[in-house]
Amino acid sequence: MVRIGGLASGMDTDSLVKDLMKAERMPLDKYKQKKQALEWKRDDYRSMNSLLLSLRDLSFDMKLSSNYRARSVSSSNDSKITATATSAANLSSFTVSKIDRLATAATKVNTGSISKDTTAKVDSTKGLYSIKDSFGDSTFNWSKGSVETTTISATESGSTFNLTLSNGVSVKNEIADLSSISVKVNGTSFKVVAKDATPQKGEVKLAADGTLTFGESINKGSSIKVDYVADKKVDTFKSSDPLKELQLTKGALVEGSVTITAGSKTYVSTTNGEIKDETDAVVGSIDFPTGKITFNEGQEIPSDTEVKVAYEQHYFSFGITTFNAKGSVEEKFNVQGTESLNNVLSRINGSQAGVTAFYDSFTDQVTLTRKETGNFNTEGEVEADPDKGILEVRKDEIMTSGTFLNNVLKFDGASETGGENAKFTINGLETQRTSNTFEMNGVTLTLKDKTEATDPPISLGVSNNTEAVFENIKKFVDKYNETIEKIQAKLSEDVYRSYTALTDEQREQLSDKQQEQWEEKAKSGLLRRDPILSSVLSQMRLDFYTPVKNSQNAQSPFQQLTAIGIKTSSNYLEGGKLTINEAELKKAIEEDPASVEQLFAGSGTAYGEKGIVNRLYDSLQKSMGQIRDRAGSSLSTNMQFAIGRDLNNVDKQISSFESRLTQIEDRYWRQFTAMEKAIQRSNEQAMFMMQQFGG
Repeated sequence: MVRIGGLASGMDTDSLVKDLMKAERMPLDKYKQKKQALEWKRDDYRSMNSLLLSLRDLSFDMKLSSNYRARSVSSSNDSKITATATSAANLSSFTVSKIDRLATAATKVNTGSISKDTTAKVDSTKGLYSIKDSFGDSTFNWSKGSVETTTISATESGSTFNLTLSNGVSVKNEIADLSSISVKVNGTSFKVVAKDATPQKGEVKLAADGTLTFGESINKGSSIKVDYVADKKVDTFKSSDPLKELQLTKGALVEGSVTITAGSKTYVSTTNGEIKDETDAVVGSIDFPTGKITFNEGQEIPSDTEVKVAYEQHYFSFGITTFNAKGSVEEKFNVQGTESLNNVLSRINGSQAGVTAFYDSFTDQVTLTRKETGNFNTEGEVEADPDKGILEVRKDEIMTSGTFLNNVLKFDGASETGGENAKFTINGLETQRTSNTFEMNGVTLTLKDKTEATDPPISLGVSNNTEAVFENIKKFVDKYNETIEKIQAKLSEDVYRSYTALTDEQREQLSDKQQEQWEEKAKSGLLRRDPILSSVLSQMRLDFYTPVKNSQNAQSPFQQLTAIGIKTSSNYLEGGKLTINEAELKKAIEEDPASVEQLFAGSGTAYGEKGIVNRLYDSLQKSMGQIRDRAGSSLSTNMQFAIGRDLNNVDKQISSFESRLTQIEDRYWRQFTAMEKAIQRSNEQAMFMMQQFGG
């Protein structure tokens, strides 16, 4: 609303009204200052609750036995064996008299160069079908079909599921093709059986129409991954523009296998890459390696015509079988002709076979190495015994199948090295492990090297880690001291009653630095002598000083903190901070760690039976709840805590008073407007009279 005053009287009505409203607004400023003080007080409470939360969380951690049962392990020969221990390890010792061998990973190096010409080695980045003749042995066993992968999410529990196949496409599921089918449910492989078999538990049958039949019920929500080969691939195209080019989804096509159906017309490919229509006229060409079809000028397929292209691609299959603690792991691989050697080796590395495959271009050879050490294929294993003329006999950890691995990459006849268990004698017992790092009775041992016949036995001793336990307790005490220091400081803050929250008008008169200094004093002392925080301090001191007496430490010499060298500071101004006598505390930990643990973490029903951290945790929980009732949290609404409800009331008072101020300001303007009108009428009458007398 635009108001213009003083036209008749010449008075600055706007300034007069503003000055009058300053006096009227003074109670509103008081409300706003009260609101600001409540918000500051709320924030102070919440900062104190954050402080208590940090101490409470540490108290919870200090309930754990691992804080008081830290173990260290010493080895008399770190170059041969090292060890670490958990809190569950008993105070004990081990003697390792011999380390006969370390665990090794099984490795197979192929039998020779894989390239036909070692001066022009295979290009591991190019599609295998395009470079098939550059291998020394090109027995890939290429097959015709379409390599497919489908993942089904089981929407309901059951034993029958269906792959979605294109019209006219079927799964190759003859006996010779079963090696190309892989079915996994949530990562677990199922054995694929012949199409006329009845699958049992752990088995699955895949019909030509894409029906999966399991020998057991598959749970709802399971992920079923199926790798298989279809007899052909069908790609569908449709465009609003005439089609001159078609890019098929697969490459390395079988020459002469492409059939194109476009509306009522049919086109076929020849083995030399020509596309012919039904009259045997050449209408285009196809690049078999890339799967790109190009139509000649004037032979484009009309717009909005549905086009279907059926074709076959070159592929081959191979398998790798390895072993782990659960048994054999068989991985099947279907390889499209467009895939490179690098891509195939990468697929092996990422599979569940647990094998690292590597092609070395310098030697032109390939290696397969188990990622795990040890011997898991123990069937038929015989330990070596030179005295009896028995040689060690064991089966390979890595077994290959398929002509690609055995012939092309030359793993047929390759001997395996490694794949042995670690063999050692500990406390007089000769034993083995599949890994060089293993756990025994809470102690993790790592074998690093074999011992010689002249090496003395290696001693391993498990003892208390006094330093670690001391640091855990010190960290807890330091946190407690930090907490009471900050609470004590908040309780004893000075109050500056003449400094209240700044009004908008006052802010305009001060610089940013002056505002900051003013508000620092205005915020001070909001929680001075606060009863909730005072109660928190008193209760925490009681939790620490009350003796711990329960059935578990009835005979313990450590029933109070003073008994282990933790006492109250002699400076009363510090508000009850704790000091630690390092020598006394470490001595207590070394002599009786169990009693130290009971002092802090002992359990019980009565207050006096509980350990210090259990008492403190309970007290902090209660105190934090009281503060939340008073000041809420960042997730609370105002109606959920006391200060919030006060803030709501103040907001209502502010809103009501602002409405009242609006009415008062309107009244002033009405009064001044009436005065202006009266003056105007008086002026008009005077003017009229002057005109009459003058006339």
